[in-house]
Amino acid sequence: MKNLIHNVQSSFRNSLFLQLLLAILLLTFSDMSAQNKDMIVRISEIEIHPEHLSEYKAILKEEASASVKLEAGVLAIFPMYQKTDSTQIRILEIYNDNDAYQSHLKTPHFQKYKTTTIKMVKSLKLLDMNTIDPESMKMLFKKMIE
Repeated sequence: MKNLIHNVQSSFRNSLFLQLLLAILLLTFSDMSAQNKDMIVRISEIEIHPEHLSEYKAILKEEASASVKLEAGVLAIFPMYQKTDSTQIRILEIYNDNDAYQSHLKTPHFQKYKTTTIKMVKSLKLLDMNTIDPESMKMLFKKMIE
């Protein structure tokens, strides 16, 4: 786990996008003594057809940025890909609650993402998650923005 955290810190320390994202998460989690039971935490596992990878990544980057910037209830849309297979995309998604998630699905930027990438996606799996230790998560985000 420490190696993973170190790798993430090293790779993204200078990323303004990540710093803003982490600041939002830190503020969100700083007022929580336990996970909000209504919060939605999800990992999207997506496989992209190789011939569409560059175009897909550009569209996803635009959608993720717009979601975090424009939607108060979207706490994180953090896309990444596997080092060994860049067609394997993973997205960490954190929403304030189900209302925020449902609202997100109706936004123009999400609808554009969904309709323009549908033929690029080979497979999609959504994994709903629960945090084990919100207090440690809070410390991780704080440490990454220092």
